Amino acid sequence: MARSQHARTDLKARLARLRLWVRHRVRPGWRAVVGVLLICGGVLGFLPVLGFWMIPLGIAVAALDLRPLWRRWRARAGRRRR
Repeated sequence: MARSQHARTDLKARLARLRLWVRHRVRPGWRAVVGVLLICGGVLGFLPVLGFWMIPLGIAVAALDLRPLWRRWRARAGRRRR
């Protein structure tokens, strides 16, 4: 496996573990709030502590609470795998 593919697979595994951790540890009402805060922090990604990586993570966390967004995200991920 090429190095970039291995890094991509490792990143996907880490994000999946983080998503499961958030699903089990953060209460349902707060997941949307945490997701929006991550997205807002990602917009300020040019600052040293914050990063643009926070935007997709915020969308994934918010999608755990918002059913329509979750369905759309899963359908899009399924299309990429084919």
